[in-house]
Amino acid sequence: MFYKHSRRTATAIAVTATAVLALAGCAGSGPAATDGGSEFDPDAEVTVNFTWWGNDDRASKYTEAIALFEEEYPNVTVNGTFTDYPSYWEKRTTEAAGGGLPDVMQFDYSQMDSFGSRGLLYNLTPEYGTNIDVEAIPETALEVGDIDGESYGLISSTNAWAMFQDQTLLETIGVEPYEGGTSWEDYYEWIADVTAKGNGVYGGADPTQRIQNFELSLRQNGGNLYTDDGALGFDEDDLTAFWESASDIREGDIVPQQRLEELNPVSGFGANIAASELTWDNFGAGYLADSGKAVDDLVLTTPPTDDADAKDLYLKPSMLLAMSSKTKVGAAGAKLIDFLTNSPEVGKIFGASRGIPASETQRDGAELSGQDANVLAYEESITDRLGDAPPLPPEGAASIEQKFWDLGKSIDLGAIEIDEAVKQFFSEAEIALNN
Repeated sequence: MFYKHSRRTATAIAVTATAVLALAGCAGSGPAATDGGSEFDPDAEVTVNFTWWGNDDRASKYTEAIALFEEEYPNVTVNGTFTDYPSYWEKRTTEAAGGGLPDVMQFDYSQMDSFGSRGLLYNLTPEYGTNIDVEAIPETALEVGDIDGESYGLISSTNAWAMFQDQTLLETIGVEPYEGGTSWEDYYEWIADVTAKGNGVYGGADPTQRIQNFELSLRQNGGNLYTDDGALGFDEDDLTAFWESASDIREGDIVPQQRLEELNPVSGFGANIAASELTWDNFGAGYLADSGKAVDDLVLTTPPTDDADAKDLYLKPSMLLAMSSKTKVGAAGAKLIDFLTNSPEVGKIFGASRGIPASETQRDGAELSGQDANVLAYEESITDRLGDAPPLPPEGAASIEQKFWDLGKSIDLGAIEIDEAVKQFFSEAEIALNN
């Protein structure tokens, strides 16, 4: 189960966009809440501008949730707007340059550092315990919105790295599912066993293609992908050793990369030719749609680890809620964030459509079932492996992740040697981090 924590009462897209945000940040920050949080006046009429990315279904749910909020706080009017994800960040970048960010915003983890480190976001920390209740949110999840020890975004929902397995397919082959939580070597031996007995079904794809598995390996040895200063947290030897660790299973045990290229965008697991896949735990709905399987066919398992005591997993925010540093609505905006994060009624409206609710009170109201219930059970099962949130990804992290994946595919295609791939990665990472 999720657990309580100690901090709650604390008074506590491109290079062009980077330049725009830098200039916006130079314009200075607006007022933050004072110690103890801003004061909410129930008699003062306040209008809060709130925006999110999503589709019509999400908009309908937010409209219902906002109506409940306005019923509880009749002096507050919420103007809600939304758009699709790419357009969302183009608009926020333009607004930041003009000093006109909305009062309250749905926010993405990957954008926290870009906006927060430039003084564009409101420091929520003084609102905790006053206008925002964080008692029901795990400390390790709460920290993902922190910059320099202060909170600029409140996590509303979570996902975690996991392994999906097709237990029905494995039963047909006659191999037990990988038990989870044992060494990478054990997992690779299991992959080889499935492939040997699978008659065309493979144990899995090459896990070293995904930077998240590299991150897991680094965290199992006390490291992280990035430092607090936004630099790479590993060297060429680390990456060489990781990519070389899968050399044996590349000799016929994993799904051939050429086959995966032919299946793209469906994965080997989604196409029913791989029995396992490491990915985010909320990707089950996509697998079910691609494979035609039923919820009971899939099982979620913990990823391999070379250190059984490692705190290598963490709850990643599916999304956060943040406020503009220039907002004038103060406590009213903070109470909207609190309501959208903690209300059981809001949990019932959204279910797991925004991810598993980070707040236990909202999760209790969500009435999760099917694959959503499986994800919740998985996240409740991994508390012993949950560690501190990693440093926020720096600007350029998205292009670094894509380069990592592209080079991993090239290695599996035999188009590049590992030594050359490592050199290319560090060369392009330096460019991405310095733009």
